[in-house]
Amino acid sequence: MSRIRVFIDGREGTTGLQIEDRLKDRADVELLAIDPEKRKDPQARRALLHQADAAFLCLPDAAAVEAAALAEGSKAVVIDASTAHRTDPAWAYGFAELSKEHKARIAGAKRIANPGCHASGVIAAAYPLVTAGVLPRDYPLSAHSITGYSGGGKKMISQYESAERPAAYDSPRQYGLTLKHKHLPEICNQLGLDTPPVFNPIVCDFYAGMAVSLPLVAGKLNGKPTRAQVEDIYRAHYAGCRFIHVEPAPADGFLPANLYTGTNEMGIFVLGDDRTGLLTVVCVFDNLGKGASGAAVQNMNIALGLPEDLGL
Repeated sequence: MSRIRVFIDGREGTTGLQIEDRLKDRADVELLAIDPEKRKDPQARRALLHQADAAFLCLPDAAAVEAAALAEGSKAVVIDASTAHRTDPAWAYGFAELSKEHKARIAGAKRIANPGCHASGVIAAAYPLVTAGVLPRDYPLSAHSITGYSGGGKKMISQYESAERPAAYDSPRQYGLTLKHKHLPEICNQLGLDTPPVFNPIVCDFYAGMAVSLPLVAGKLNGKPTRAQVEDIYRAHYAGCRFIHVEPAPADGFLPANLYTGTNEMGIFVLGDDRTGLLTVVCVFDNLGKGASGAAVQNMNIALGLPEDLGL
């Protein structure tokens, strides 16, 4: 049986290297390599995109758009890890667990937009509540996200791992201060929200992991559900999903953001107290796994008719 030919356009970046790491030991995969001196050569890239059965675009947005154009006419399943195509209706949104329709579209797609890491957490938390009719589309949604510094790519990794880094890097640092984070368009697109959420991303001094929190007031939700009822919504929505599971609150009272580092898993925690009516839904996962490279490989597996957890 012939092997799956895979080209990673932009493999030198964090996401590309992580995808390569997940594929390099698979007996069913042949990784196509580009001459390092030609990695920005359009003709060399086009040739490999047309040789490939699957191609990952691990590039800045403009370069990803260019690569997608270079791939036109090829048989390759193209999976874009940039933000360029996440709201493009011609591209399948690569979050298979959201619905049967999402998974079916990925399975039949030649063009798949891989979700953003922060967006994956917000959407995973809000989508089941929206589709169940519990979360009104005009709810004043907010979210905050704690992430490891690897999410910032090579430049941020080098800054955090430098012996001469500023003292400010020892502390959690909030960013996206204009509240125009690049993941907001896909969040609104997938959830159908009337207003974008107030979103507060925070980068911290650990390599990988992510905890995205969605605070909710039960009395403002349709039906005024209890904490257990909200948890049941998630259990029903994600029943049978290989990588997403609902978990109880940790017994020690602490929820680490790096709980699933090195995996493609996502744990959903519904926290709160019915006496106060205050809830927080927390999605914990690896920003490099289910938040990026792991999800990309999962999408490739689904699109090629393979077991979705192959190599993950």
